[in-house]
Amino acid sequence: MDLALLRTFVTVHRAGSFTRAAALLGLSQPAVTSQIRTLERQLGRPLFLRKARGVTPTSVGDELAHRAAPHLDALVEIAEGGLEVEAPLRTLHLAGPPEFMAERVLPALVGMTGAEGPAVRLRTSFGSTDDVLEGLAAGHHDLAVATRRPRGTLLSAGTLCDEEHLLVAGARWAGRFAPGAVRRGGAEALAKVPVVDVHESLPFARRYWTTVFDAPPPEHATLVAPDLRAVLSCVVSGAGLAVLPRYLCEDALLRGELVTLLEPPVPPLRTYFVAVRAGTQALPHIATAHEWLLRAAVAWG
Repeated sequence: MDLALLRTFVTVHRAGSFTRAAALLGLSQPAVTSQIRTLERQLGRPLFLRKARGVTPTSVGDELAHRAAPHLDALVEIAEGGLEVEAPLRTLHLAGPPEFMAERVLPALVGMTGAEGPAVRLRTSFGSTDDVLEGLAAGHHDLAVATRRPRGTLLSAGTLCDEEHLLVAGARWAGRFAPGAVRRGGAEALAKVPVVDVHESLPFARRYWTTVFDAPPPEHATLVAPDLRAVLSCVVSGAGLAVLPRYLCEDALLRGELVTLLEPPVPPLRTYFVAVRAGTQALPHIATAHEWLLRAAVAWG
């Protein structure tokens, strides 16, 4: 059986689409379709059920993928790693939310570039979870950090860490509240304080108000800045209150530039996941980055 046909089959099985598999393989869609038909003729059994959008594997297709994929991944690892004493220089393409990538992910991986010269080149893209997962599936990234677990079999993901969210304000605004006022008054106590968030939909404030106060979020933000680091700077400068990740505002809290307005018994959390395309974790540079991030995340928690 032709290994090229098996490689195409496994890619289609993971992608759930001839179109997406073709993009990952660098082939035309008709070429992918032809290879799958050839393999189906050789086996005498259908491997996929064609649907309006994508394909679904048959039981025979699932069984073949289960048996063939691990061996193909091992062959890819050998081919990519080669037999040289000195491994070739690789480029690792990363993607994720800008603040978390800048403050957590990149500092954790900078050691991969090597003390005596680069062992791996790092290239970074910023974007929303939908954008980075779509880019990962399309082959534009090798590894992505996301705030939700991807669906399907093309991408695999593991939990990286939980991020605690705090309700904070600059010292000027915080000084207007008597001790315990927010705990006693809840959302109503904050009604006249300007809100700063990253989007008009107030994603951070909305989640905090719903989870902690069990109340509707503020109707609008006074200031919107599409980067949490900009939100932090604005709140420190006296723009109002915001909901921010603890890791991002901890230094400002220690310096007294920010004050936590409430310490709920169970603070809101956001979970980060680290995702790769199925099979690519066998490649040494991706496996190493994955391992380094998981190890670093222990300290982040």
